[in-house]
Amino acid sequence: MDKLLVVGAGPKALAVAAKAAVMRELGLPAPRVVVVEAHAVGANWMASGGWTDGNHRLGTSPEKDIGFPYRSNVVRGQNHAINDKMMAFSWISFLIDHGTYAEWIDRGRPSPQHHMWAKYLQWVAQKADLDLVIGRVRAISAQGGNWDVAVEAADGTETRISADGLMITGPGVSTKALYSHTKVLSIADFWDLAGRRQLPVSSKAAVIGGGETAGSALDELARHDAMTISVISPMATLYTRGESYFENSLFSDPSKWSALSNDERRDVIRRTDRGVFSVRVQETLLGDNRIHHLQGRVIRAQEQGEMIALTLHNDMRPEQTHTFDLVVDATGGQPLWFLELFDSDAVDMIELSVGWPLNQMRVETSIGYDLAVRGLTPKLFLPNLSGLAQGPGFPNLSCLGAMSDRVLRPAGRGNRDAPPVEARAADRR
Repeated sequence: MDKLLVVGAGPKALAVAAKAAVMRELGLPAPRVVVVEAHAVGANWMASGGWTDGNHRLGTSPEKDIGFPYRSNVVRGQNHAINDKMMAFSWISFLIDHGTYAEWIDRGRPSPQHHMWAKYLQWVAQKADLDLVIGRVRAISAQGGNWDVAVEAADGTETRISADGLMITGPGVSTKALYSHTKVLSIADFWDLAGRRQLPVSSKAAVIGGGETAGSALDELARHDAMTISVISPMATLYTRGESYFENSLFSDPSKWSALSNDERRDVIRRTDRGVFSVRVQETLLGDNRIHHLQGRVIRAQEQGEMIALTLHNDMRPEQTHTFDLVVDATGGQPLWFLELFDSDAVDMIELSVGWPLNQMRVETSIGYDLAVRGLTPKLFLPNLSGLAQGPGFPNLSCLGAMSDRVLRPAGRGNRDAPPVEARAADRR
């Protein structure tokens, strides 16, 4: 791979770009990494990105930075040198560079606010001399063994970038809500109003979602006047993210992941990552008797007088309808949001590799050791969808260093690409 184009200038893009820069400095082969971003480096961690107000705290330890866990496995005989040079991009180095390391230690190593994490990523970008293109990706096609990507700048001009590798990151847009109404807020609307202190007064509020996006919204909403706040999710209860050594080690070191069955993997992800709140958010919710949980999937929303009626579906029992005067859709991003960018021929290519119909489950089980779709040329890296097939830490901040290793490892360097999960399960039967 000569040139890798990354969509989104977040932690994953910075992890890959910084490690590629280190590899080139050591005289090792590494692709040129170009990053396309609509707003700014780390935008989704700032108020302008629409996913936060920037003031809430990171749910993961900041020491799980772009080089963590510092066990590089890219080029035999050079991995120690890569680790040493990656330390220059660490969270600790960032604090030392800004003269705040001792204060951070003395304060008990607190998790930084989101906007501070964005500043860390921007510092990494500057240090790595990031090749950044500011603009929105409007279309992606496959041309002559490369990806052809159309990028629109703020002034409307279009640039086309060709690359033999493409990596998609980020959750997509934050402006979608399940129902178009002034009392139903997308997560972007919610943070915009919260940041301007203009959240509407409500007596019965609801937050839809059981993950960290919903948790941050609840944490903020609990600071405002509301008689009741309902959390709506399909889970039986509100689960806390596991933070013991045994759970964390699966995220930091994916080597044990291949030994688990498909059901075991899904169980780990369900209990520790998807649809769970951080310990800190749970502690806030437990102390507020206004907050309650409603189990179910929202299948219908409609206006009912001055209220919004949400109909919830649960297996084994009748549908229930509840009314609210403020609803926040915090279900998070759409996993396959990026498919809207690909033209029909490119989608057909992906379907040939993944299978039809093209859905989240098929894509997740198609991800290979290098975090790219198996059998697809040119390479399409999808770390956000690699958790099930390769390890639960790859889609999040838990092992960014290992993620960059997988993406940058030279072709033919013993990728040990295991067969799909379903194939191994079939072998056992």
